[in-house]
Amino acid sequence: MSEYEKDLLEQAEDAAEEAEETVGEVTEEAQEAEEAVEAVIAEDAEDAEDAYEYAGSSAAEAAAEVSYEEPPARNSKKQKGARISYERKKRLYGYGFIALWIIGTLYFFIYPLIVSIVYSFNKTTVGEGGMELKNIGFDNYVNAFRHDTNYTKALVDTLSSTALKTPLILVFSIFIAVILNQKFRGRTFARAVFFLPVIIATGPVIDIINGNMSTTGTSGNAEQFSTLFEANLVDELLEFLGIYNISDRLTEIINTLTSEIFNLVWNSGIQILLFLSALQGIPFSAKEAAQMEGATSWEYFWKITIPYISPQILTCLVYTVVDSFVDPGNQVMEIVIGKANQWEHGYMAAMAWAYFLIIGIALAIIVAIVNKFIYYEVE
Repeated sequence: MSEYEKDLLEQAEDAAEEAEETVGEVTEEAQEAEEAVEAVIAEDAEDAEDAYEYAGSSAAEAAAEVSYEEPPARNSKKQKGARISYERKKRLYGYGFIALWIIGTLYFFIYPLIVSIVYSFNKTTVGEGGMELKNIGFDNYVNAFRHDTNYTKALVDTLSSTALKTPLILVFSIFIAVILNQKFRGRTFARAVFFLPVIIATGPVIDIINGNMSTTGTSGNAEQFSTLFEANLVDELLEFLGIYNISDRLTEIINTLTSEIFNLVWNSGIQILLFLSALQGIPFSAKEAAQMEGATSWEYFWKITIPYISPQILTCLVYTVVDSFVDPGNQVMEIVIGKANQWEHGYMAAMAWAYFLIIGIALAIIVAIVNKFIYYEVE
């Protein structure tokens, strides 16, 4: 054994002896503490006090012997400037990011909303210092429903048109989404084609396609271009099939449906995307279980596909109804915008708020009815 190893061995033995002595002292102090407890129990206060003092001082000395070096004292001088915690910094960053949105919402949405409510109960005229208001109560609302026949007729037409188009858009969107969910060549391109109208559906483009040249400022062959998207061949087709003398109302409905095929595709982009995401969320185990049970494709569609995508059906239904109601091309919106252009802001605001309440009631009824048939998977 080398001298170095001998020194290490001697140091280890000395440390072990010191540890044994320390343990012995602590054991003695513990026994003395127990005696102090017994003295308290025996109501010998003087003996207990002496024992506690001795035990406390001995324990402090023993702890000082076996304790590590104390950490260096912190600098007593306070650092200049206030320090912000990390969590507070994150909160401040968050508030900073949404500050512009909050300001914009308050100034460009909440404030005009309140002003429009005030306008709806007043007769507005443009004066030298700004808009002059004359309080007339609910007269604007009464005039809209009792005296303005165009407004009530437009409401009925818009509601009926929405009720007719909404199921068609939903059925068409589900049909296309099921097809696009299959595996075939060019699937990505086909998905992009059906979503492309959502990207390029600007006002001038849709006006040219619909033939509304007066709002686009264009002329020439643009109207001929718009006829490419029309399908007014219903009367000729019925005559070719030998069908005559059907009701004018039925003919009008068929003409409306066929002439707006392009608009049907144009307004289904978002719905197709939502249904496609819902179809991709159907677990593969459900399809395996259906195949093991011998379910046909038709049964799989109605028993598996429809229940799983039913929450998205409600979402698309609400989206389609709202999109139809706020379409600038429907009759109610045209009347409201026309009144605004005529500087009848009070009357326009009353029409708009009445229209908003009707939309809210319609959506509440739709959601209350459809929500009973929605399947929600509980994990």
